[in-house]
Amino acid sequence: MYLVTVLGNLLIMLATTSDSHLHTPMYFFLSNLSFVDICFTSTTIPKMLVNIQTQSKAITYAGCITQMFFFLIFAELDNFLLTVMAYDRFVAICHPLYYTVIMNPRLCGLLVLECWIVSVLHALLQSLMVLSLSFGRDIEIPTFSVN
Repeated sequence: MYLVTVLGNLLIMLATTSDSHLHTPMYFFLSNLSFVDICFTSTTIPKMLVNIQTQSKAITYAGCITQMFFFLIFAELDNFLLTVMAYDRFVAICHPLYYTVIMNPRLCGLLVLECWIVSVLHALLQSLMVLSLSFGRDIEIPTFSVN
């Protein structure tokens, strides 16, 4: 399923970049969403697959914080990009004559950049707050398992 997710999102990105008819704001946002979905699934699934293969159910403290940081970034980016896509549809429906003026390439790029900046800053804030908690540095955190 991981490979299907990655390949499917790569195909979406390839289709939107290769076909000039799809160089519109909605497909630009969709391509970014596909990239973020690849990154989102890649933050947890590879470690899970290694854990299944090695029968290990632990993660280091640094690995946990790092995984949490990237998980937060890409989860927030998913939400923000979906919000931007909803705004794009709002403009297309409510202001169809001004759509190309409002949703110009510069604004689309700025919206995506803003999504990245806010996501990274918020994930960094959350991760730094967890780092300030008093945990032992050389411990391994057992993962949740159902027997």
